[in-house]
Amino acid sequence: MKLQRKNRLRALSLGAVAVSGALALTACGSDDTGGGSGSDGGTTAANSSIKCDDAKGQLLANGSSAQKNAIDAWVKQFVTACKDVQINYKSEGSGAGVTAFTQGQVAFAGSDSALKPEEVTASKKVCSGGQGINLPMVGGPIAVGYNVPGVEGLVLDSETLAKIFDSKITKWNDAAIKKLNPDAKLPDLKIQAFHRSDESGTTDNFTKYLIAAAPDEWKYEGGKAWQAKGGQSASGSSGVAQQVKQTSGAISYMELSYAKDGITAAKLDTGASDPVEATVENATTAIADAKIVGTGKDLALELNRATKADGAYPITLVTYEIVCDKGNKADTLAATKAFLTYIAGEDGQKILAENDYAPIPEEIIAKVRTTVAGLS
Repeated sequence: MKLQRKNRLRALSLGAVAVSGALALTACGSDDTGGGSGSDGGTTAANSSIKCDDAKGQLLANGSSAQKNAIDAWVKQFVTACKDVQINYKSEGSGAGVTAFTQGQVAFAGSDSALKPEEVTASKKVCSGGQGINLPMVGGPIAVGYNVPGVEGLVLDSETLAKIFDSKITKWNDAAIKKLNPDAKLPDLKIQAFHRSDESGTTDNFTKYLIAAAPDEWKYEGGKAWQAKGGQSASGSSGVAQQVKQTSGAISYMELSYAKDGITAAKLDTGASDPVEATVENATTAIADAKIVGTGKDLALELNRATKADGAYPITLVTYEIVCDKGNKADTLAATKAFLTYIAGEDGQKILAENDYAPIPEEIIAKVRTTVAGLS
């Protein structure tokens, strides 16, 4: 069963390469808003299958900066097909997105962590007769991006990462890093570790990995807010990426789509036969082992953070679109359903791999489609 699932996921990733070049959208430099009216571009293979139904008006959303580049790609295709809809996605972080949702400010939120029980309770005040639910829509690796001149192919493990981000390892030529990289010329350079200043699902997922894989070194409880000692901070995935790009000796955690242009992603020694790279394919291998732990229409997932399986990249996140199962606002319901139907569909999921994200496994995304169809 796992082999069949893995093969299907790989086929999805490879199939995305065949999508029209018009869909190969680059990451936006801004971390503030999503796409607008989308008046440019013609009908493509992707947007030709988009069903607008009665969708119209402005759709406001907020949340995860991890999925910002995927949202931008989706929005461009969707609003080109559905010209009566405008979508404004503010990528202010998962924490801000959940707060905006529970306060009734947005039609849906993006979060790299599932709703907590108290957040579900809060959502019932804005979801008339219903509650907020988690719909897994975007997968992908959290890259450990670094900027160390002259060092390529860096290998790190969970214990070393825990010590770096807890200010216990402070130089790049530390013995622990040398042991993992015996052939590298590691400089006597100060490590500049950056973490997120905003409440972030990326932080939550990164620290969940450290908790699971390096429990003796990482003693913090975890969560969206950074808890470890020292280091420097920046807001959003684009913020930490920018700091790594411009700071010699810097290291941080970010989605793979941000680890480019001067940032190199480290490989992880997980105990597998070879160090594992942060790739879309290796992320889908990890997500394929996820379990659905949500109840009812909720589709929250549980990932195996301490996996030692060959080719499974363990620092992987799943971004959820959070929406009311019942009680959505009448003026945004049609647009919300149309957009979520598109991004959960085959064409929407194909776009992910082109933008360094991992499609959600078919067994899970099929349940998402059914749930979206029943939103009211």
